[in-house]
Amino acid sequence: MPSNSFPSYREALYLLKNNGCDDRLIKHVKAVSRYAVEIAKFRGDVDVELVRIGALLHDIGRCRSNGVDHGVTGGKLLRSYGVDERITQIAEKHVGAGITAREAVDLHLPPGHYMPKTLEEKIVAAVDNLIEGTRRVTVEKAEADFRVKLEGHPAAKRVRKLHNEVFDKVALRTP
Repeated sequence: MPSNSFPSYREALYLLKNNGCDDRLIKHVKAVSRYAVEIAKFRGDVDVELVRIGALLHDIGRCRSNGVDHGVTGGKLLRSYGVDERITQIAEKHVGAGITAREAVDLHLPPGHYMPKTLEEKIVAAVDNLIEGTRRVTVEKAEADFRVKLEGHPAAKRVRKLHNEVFDKVALRTP
């Protein structure tokens, strides 16, 4: 793949399969991509194709790690293929509702700020929290799951905040 290129949907699937991602993971990222595109189109203020491909590749790091480092791992992997930096940022910043620089140190991640900044990054991160496998769940369930998994860590509260930021405009446009 040429340096800094934007893969097509088919190329993104190839990257996932070529790196050993299993069918379960591929079904998950397809479900995230479908829902993220739905939200992106409804909002109308984002790059829909970036959301589609970013969501499809957001968990490519899970082919190498199922830990909290899978976002960083995915970013490195995508960079090694010369994938557009906007997509690598989606992969790096999608975990939970983002990871602060301080949390990155505590988690033994490379120094960095892994909080989603662009609307495209935020949409993928928020939607990923609402997809368990291939099934959509409520933000209440996602938030409760994070509270349990993170044992009250403040990062769990960011799930709702990110959701509200992404979905509030959507709710306002709902008839």
